[in-house]
Amino acid sequence: MSDTTPRTDDHPVDPTAPFEPVTDAAPTTEQTEVVPELPAPEHTEFVPAAPAPAPVAPSAHEAQPQAQAQPQYQQQSPPAPGYAVAPAPMKPTDERTAGMAAHGVTLAATIFSSGFLGFVCALVMYLVFRDRGPFVRSHAANALNVQIMAGIVMLISLPLMLVLVGFLTFGAAVIWAIVMHIIGAVKANNGEWWSPALTPQFVK
Repeated sequence: MSDTTPRTDDHPVDPTAPFEPVTDAAPTTEQTEVVPELPAPEHTEFVPAAPAPAPVAPSAHEAQPQAQAQPQYQQQSPPAPGYAVAPAPMKPTDERTAGMAAHGVTLAATIFSSGFLGFVCALVMYLVFRDRGPFVRSHAANALNVQIMAGIVMLISLPLMLVLVGFLTFGAAVIWAIVMHIIGAVKANNGEWWSPALTPQFVK
C-alpha cells in the first residue's frame, strides 16, 4: 500500500452521525422475468360429430330362438271387485243331473205348496244353471216356462172360484205342471232335448 492512500484511521468517526453499513458488494440491478408471448390460436371450423348408427332390430328368425330360450310367465291378476266371474261349463253327465234336478226340485215345491212356490224354485234353478251349459239351460228354462203357464192359469182361476169353475181350473193347472215336471225330469236324465206341451217359450 502506498503512503498516499488514505486510511480509515486518518478520518475520525463522528459519534453523532447515523450509522451506515458498509458493504463491499457492488449494487446489482433488479432482474425482470421475461414472459414469452404465445402465438394467437388459429381459427378452426367446428365439424359436428357423425351421429351414432341406429340399432338394427333383429329379424324374425333371430328373435324366435331368443324368445324360446327365455319363456315369459304371465301372472293372472285376480278379478276386480264388483265383477262376477263366469262359471265354468259343466260336463254332459253333470248337465243331465242338473237338468233333472231343475224339474225335480220344482216338482217337489209345487206338490208341497199346492203350486204357489213352484215358480220361485223354477226361477232360482234357472238363474243358477243358465250359464253352465246349453242342455241344462234348456231344461231349466222349460221348468220355468211350465211354472209361468201354470201360474197364469191359477191367477185366472182365483176370481172364477166365485162360480166354482175356478176350483177345477186351478187344480187342473197344478196337475198339469206336476205331469210336465215328471216328463221333463225323465227326459233330462236320459239326455234328451224336450219342450213341454201347451207351453209358450217365455224364457229360452
